Amino acid sequence: MTSRERILAAMSLHTPDRVPVMCQLSIGHMLQQLKVSPSAFWFDAPTFAQGLAELRELYQFDGILVSLHGHKRNWREEVLKIEQHGETEVLTFKDRKMVFTQDDLPTVRFHEPVERPLIDEADPGEIPDRIDYIPVSQDLYFNLDLETRFEIFDLLHAQVGDSISIHGEVTSPFDYLLDYLGHENALMALVAYQGKCKALLQRFTDGIADLAREMCAQEIDAVKISSPFAGMGFISPDFYREFVLPYERQVIAAIIGGGKYAYLHTCGAIGDRLEAMEASGASGLECLDPPPLGNVELEDAVRRIGQSMFIKGNIDSVNTLLHGTDESTFTDVRRCIEIGKTGKGFILSTACSIAPHVERYRVQALSQLAQEYGQYGA
Repeated sequence: MTSRERILAAMSLHTPDRVPVMCQLSIGHMLQQLKVSPSAFWFDAPTFAQGLAELRELYQFDGILVSLHGHKRNWREEVLKIEQHGETEVLTFKDRKMVFTQDDLPTVRFHEPVERPLIDEADPGEIPDRIDYIPVSQDLYFNLDLETRFEIFDLLHAQVGDSISIHGEVTSPFDYLLDYLGHENALMALVAYQGKCKALLQRFTDGIADLAREMCAQEIDAVKISSPFAGMGFISPDFYREFVLPYERQVIAAIIGGGKYAYLHTCGAIGDRLEAMEASGASGLECLDPPPLGNVELEDAVRRIGQSMFIKGNIDSVNTLLHGTDESTFTDVRRCIEIGKTGKGFILSTACSIAPHVERYRVQALSQLAQEYGQYGA
């Protein structure tokens, strides 16, 4: 099987020749390996595509996740000043200053504080029809060029061809709500202004579903829905079913209606809502963080949802890959492979992103171990 065929078999709950391997890499880890300009890697589509292709080759992954899209071709024209301090780059724009390092996401400081509406004044009608940004983290946005929203997929496909599975990414409506109102105010609003929150969520959902439909027309196999704040650490199972599930279900329907696989990415503890996530209609689920990062044991997840969803996980990137010994790391990876093979569809992966300072040889070992121990019928 080719790498792409292997991933497609797992996502369709069919048996591949061996367990496929595909991990999400943190921006910091990618930069540590590539040693390219961090600002160019962030803003420049050709640089980003080239880096993704090189890392896939380095680690022999069966698939590539494209976490950023919509790069602006003229992004350098918006930069007023670039300062270089060792490996650190400081870029000044009209509205903000961004600091880029080789081991993390960029940090941003706006010249004026980001204004967020009060919930009782928030107007769903003011949310644009077309989603034109990704809320990456607090005050860190990736602004989308609506004319080149999907150019990155063409560039990457030109690099790797049809033999590698390429996945796109959109962000959950719940994340957009948290960013729009501010996390603290949004969580309080879920209790005091439920109707308004639902109206805002639906407005974001409409735009994200449209974005997902258009993304599905690209040469990709799946779309990941990034939903990191939908776990036990933020909202209860009841609130998950009320404020996350109905809206993610619409995005999932748009992706599957576009002929692609849809999978959910939720960090942390999700052991109390695996069946609710299954009810979303998603094709698969990651991260399935094990203790102590989360509370999901892979064997339990396979038993509960492993016959109806593909599972992508659940190696602990911090306590296993980063801080574990070689022996404990390889033992844990083998354990994940053996348990994962008992489900209908399994993709070996770290539970969440590979941490920035994980040693290269340990990531390379994942594909080697999958080839050695991941054969089906063996």
